[in-house]
Parts: sequence; C-alpha cells; structure tokens
Amino acid sequence: MNIRPHRKIIRKKTKKISVGKVFVGGDSPISVQSMTNTLTTDIKNTINQVNQLAEAGADIVRVSCPDETSTKSLKEIVKKVSVPIVADIHFHYQRAIEAAKNGAACLRINPGNIGSKERIIDVIKAAKDYNCSIRIGVNAGSLDKKILEKYKEPCPDALVESADYNIKLLEDNNFFNFKISVKSSDVFLAIKSYEKLSNICDYPLHLGVTEAGGLLTGSIKSSIGIGKLLMNGIGDTIRVSLSADPVEEVKAGFEILKSLDIRSRGVQIISCPSCARQAFPVIDTVKILEKELSHIKTPITLSIIGCVVNGPGEAAQTEIGLTGGGNNNNLMYLSGIPHKKIPNKEIIKKVVELVETKVKQKN
Repeated sequence: MNIRPHRKIIRKKTKKISVGKVFVGGDSPISVQSMTNTLTTDIKNTINQVNQLAEAGADIVRVSCPDETSTKSLKEIVKKVSVPIVADIHFHYQRAIEAAKNGAACLRINPGNIGSKERIIDVIKAAKDYNCSIRIGVNAGSLDKKILEKYKEPCPDALVESADYNIKLLEDNNFFNFKISVKSSDVFLAIKSYEKLSNICDYPLHLGVTEAGGLLTGSIKSSIGIGKLLMNGIGDTIRVSLSADPVEEVKAGFEILKSLDIRSRGVQIISCPSCARQAFPVIDTVKILEKELSHIKTPITLSIIGCVVNGPGEAAQTEIGLTGGGNNNNLMYLSGIPHKKIPNKEIIKKVVELVETKVKQKN
C-alpha cells in the first residue's frame, strides 16, 4: 500500500543557527513564523496572541518594538510564552539593544532604516552579550537611499547588494548567528532576489512575499512565491504575510509545506470540487470536517470524494478515505482497503471517529 509517497525536494544545505530553542537552517525542519498585530505594550493581549499562534503551530513569533515601552514589555512577554520571540526593529537601533536585554531571541533589523555602520555594530555587540540571533530584513519598500539612488528602483541586484553588505558587516565583527530575507510585494522580484542571494551565500534564508494582501489574495501570492523557492530547495523558515488574523498566516504556511510534502501538521484533506455526480454534499461536508478536525495536530491524510470516478484511487493514497456511492451507500476506506458503508447522515460522525482513532494509534 503506497500512502501518499514522499516527493523528495533536495534542499540547499545552509548554516544552522539558533533562534532561542528553535534551530533554523542546516538539517532543521523548515519553521513557520508569524507576527502579532496587538500593541506590544498591551502585554496581556500580546501574550494571548502569541500563545494562540503557538497553538496553531507557529515555531517563532515576531512582535513590533517601535518604542522603549514596547521593548520593556518583552521582559514579561517572554516569561509567559513557549516560542522564541523576535523583536521587529526599525529606525531606532537602541530598540534592538533594549530588546536583547529584555529577552528577545532574535533581532530583526532593516538595513534600509536602522542607521549607520556604527549603530549596527552596537546592535551586534548586544546580540553577542545576550545570546540573540539577528535577521537581516531587506525590504524592497524600504531600501537604503544610496542603494536606491544607484539602481533607481528596487531590483534583485539592489536587494542582494544591501543583504551582502550587511552579511560582510556581521562577519567582520565575528557574528554568524543570523539569517536573511530579501522581501518584496512583487512575486517575481522576491523570487529573483532570493535565488540570487542563495547563489552567493549559505546563511539560512527567511522566505516571504511581504505585504501580500488579504486572506485569499495574499495566500495565493505567498504560495506562488514561497512555493517556487521551496521547490528549488531554497528556504529555511517562512512567514506568510496576510492582512488577516495572524493565525491564518500559520495555517497558510503549513498548507504550503504540506502541499510540497515538506512538513505536515494536522489533517490534510484531499477533496473534490463536487459536481452532479456527487452522492453527498461534498462542499458542506468538507467545511464541517475542517472545523471539527482543526484541533488535530498529528499528520493524517484524509480523502473526501463525492463519487466513484476518483474516489477509490484517492482512497488508495490516503490513510482514511470516503467515496460517494449511489443509494446512500458511501464507502469508507482505511489505508486503501474498504472498511464499511455509511449513509450520508453519519458521514461527519464516522469520519471524525476514525480520524481520532488513528491519532490515538499514532501517538
């Protein structure tokens, strides 16, 4: 029985760094990140959101640190959460130093607005003193003025030159615990920039299409950009940037990884779009099952197919399968083997029972 055979993507071997307790790069799993949208000074709600993201599967969470009150809040936040916290720093290098002192596991600095070489060196010293990693976060929308003047507009050469300058600056100061991103809201620009950067360095890359849009449009743009890079073996950690609930970013991130057989979490539902041949209401059934099974963290494959055209074939590829049959005789499969017939009204209950039983067997 061949249940969803793994399609091996050959991933580029990069340096391994640590972001708190999470390793990024090397042979580490590709991690999924998100960012809070609460005021960091609202400590209670920020902690709650970080924990919600962790429950959804986020390995690393970033919080914004625009002022000193926010960086001071980190001291309480990091005590009450289970995932490493990245401090998002723009404009004020002192915020990075404060964040390091107050428990951030990583400092995200933007080369386009963090300031002079001397200021970056001060940030490096703080990262060393407090055992922080650093992310060099280059963004097409906020490039350094000198680079923008040189290239006239954001382009892959401009983004990579900014990244390369800062790589050398960190290396010259004997700091190597860092990762890099070269993000753009333009899918083509982001892909070309990451490909070019991957060719000149072996530090771990943080992938993302920045400011991608709302839940639907942003998920699609991110899937194209991040997915293409991952398929080519590029990338060590990902963040899907959405104008939506941050939990949706985590869900989308795992869906990208699941689609590429890179990393699985929870139930992967393979379902048909439905047509006149469907023997039960496929769309409504899948909607309900997604909700009923959302608490499952163990990787499981489930096929929900409305008729016998593709149903048996998909059931042969999944751990649990349902194929619609005539006269209210839908057939359940376990590992591709027919299990029992069930009427429409019992589908939800029976599928949930089988999935939960499979979870217990795996655990």
